[in-house]
Amino acid sequence: MRFGILGTGVVGKTIAVSLAGLEHEVMVGTRDPQETLSRTEPDQYGNPPFSAWQQEHPEVQLGTFGEATAHGEMVLNATAGAVSLEALELAGEDNLTGKVLLDISNPLDFSKGMPPTLSVSNTDSLGEQIQRRFPEAKVVKTLHTMNAYLMVDPTQLAGGDHTVFVCGDAPEAKAKVTELLQSFGWTDIIDLGDITTARGTEMLLPIWVRLFGVLQKPIFNFQIVR
Repeated sequence: MRFGILGTGVVGKTIAVSLAGLEHEVMVGTRDPQETLSRTEPDQYGNPPFSAWQQEHPEVQLGTFGEATAHGEMVLNATAGAVSLEALELAGEDNLTGKVLLDISNPLDFSKGMPPTLSVSNTDSLGEQIQRRFPEAKVVKTLHTMNAYLMVDPTQLAGGDHTVFVCGDAPEAKAKVTELLQSFGWTDIIDLGDITTARGTEMLLPIWVRLFGVLQKPIFNFQIVR
């Protein structure tokens, strides 16, 4: 299957490697590929620049947001929530029409420092905003409540016995995303309902950030015990 991933950060790169390892065709999208490749300094977390990463993973292509979206049969939005709508505009509405758009972004607002607040909550969500703006895309919200490395390998923690949530309006799109999650190793997948349920999952992020501060490590997740 062909995947287009929007975003060259840790989440986008981690998922790209996993998908390529599962023998999918992957293109990562960025605003300006040449500018992305020209960076020589590590990112804010100390990770090597994208050019060095791509040398290690030549099977992953790089293109513009529009090229990656056109390439993908399924599109993954792994951009920062503050710029997700803008990135998707650059990706092109026509390129998204009829496609499953897996949204991994969070509406985190860092304008007042740490810890971040939510730019939207309670009566709306970023997932809903994306679905309203691109009504012909099939938006499915998932994977955004955990660290990137757990997204693609839940067995790193408790043998994979923890929970991932799925939200979206289109049952067939959620079924395809569920198959993808299962290919990553997920077994406890809870379908919360339509895209409005993304309000709840996005509002988990403030407690996630607080837990990260206390635990001093990102490898943890929520488990729904029933």
